[in-house]
Amino acid sequence: MTGEPEVIVRVEGKVGRLTLNRPQALHALTTRMCREMIAALTAWREDPAVELVLLDHAGGRGFCAGGDIRTLADSGAGDGVLGRAFFFTEYRLDHLLFHYPKPTVAIMDGVVMGGGVGISRPCRFRVGTERTSFAMPETGIGLFPDVGGSWYLSRMPDHIGRWLALTGARLKAADCELVGVITDYVVSADLPELKDWILKDPAAVETLLTEFEAEAGRPEIAQHQDEIARGFAGDSVEAIVAALGAAGGDWAREQARIIATKSPLSSKIALRQLQEGARAHAFAEVMAMEYRIAHRLAVSHDFLEGVRAVILDKDNAPKWDPPSLETVSTAAVEAIFAPLASDQAWTPLP
Repeated sequence: MTGEPEVIVRVEGKVGRLTLNRPQALHALTTRMCREMIAALTAWREDPAVELVLLDHAGGRGFCAGGDIRTLADSGAGDGVLGRAFFFTEYRLDHLLFHYPKPTVAIMDGVVMGGGVGISRPCRFRVGTERTSFAMPETGIGLFPDVGGSWYLSRMPDHIGRWLALTGARLKAADCELVGVITDYVVSADLPELKDWILKDPAAVETLLTEFEAEAGRPEIAQHQDEIARGFAGDSVEAIVAALGAAGGDWAREQARIIATKSPLSSKIALRQLQEGARAHAFAEVMAMEYRIAHRLAVSHDFLEGVRAVILDKDNAPKWDPPSLETVSTAAVEAIFAPLASDQAWTPLP
């Protein structure tokens, strides 16, 4: 413990400001950080002196790399209570931001993964830079693309969301702009001045973003968009892998190879959750569904093994169970999505 707050919370002029402050951990979220942001956002929601909320980070190369995976894994190796409390609180924060009545601005400068997506994607204005790197890599550690991924990824064009969920591919700013992850592109060197102007005149935020807007360049995935649309259209992960194999070409084969390295159970869950999310009528529906999944996967073999292989031992050789797509039963997937007891189910803030 350094004595530094994990989130710097303050009001500057007419702007409520939340600054993530765990640079040594790429600002990975903790339960306490989520609770502090919920408390601030709840207070500012009814405060007429606060006209806009600005969300940024205090330094380092990441906006937010997700949740604190080591802590979640430690919990999952035991009774899972602390891990479940984290997901419950984090999803309440994501839902609060999704329905927040005042303008919100996220400065997504650097790595944006997992929980960082959950707190930035609901914001009305999402600013990327040349350093922005977006990914939902959870299937590589036995989890799933949560924090509303069921909603956001399923609504991307040409099955790009499925591609991101199943491969963990990273997007740079131009790609993020193409699929709606960011709304504006600003050169990182201009961010201090942009923030200063927003703090001076929050009512002019749209005009300011237009004035600071730069050219993000050509999105790299545009050249593969048709391949993604065709290859990821299947109703099952097996069908997607088969379509990629039949498509020919190095790129499609590489996507199939990448999928084969991920947790088979997580891969099937990811596709199913996006299918369910595409049919959902309310964001709260997908958050309740995702909590049911998280409630179970946070104590699963594949999550603990994925963390061991990727984060702890770093041998990148996880031993998944079940070991292949073909050995993941329909019943196993159904069990992950099954309802929880009423006293365990996720609920939004009152």
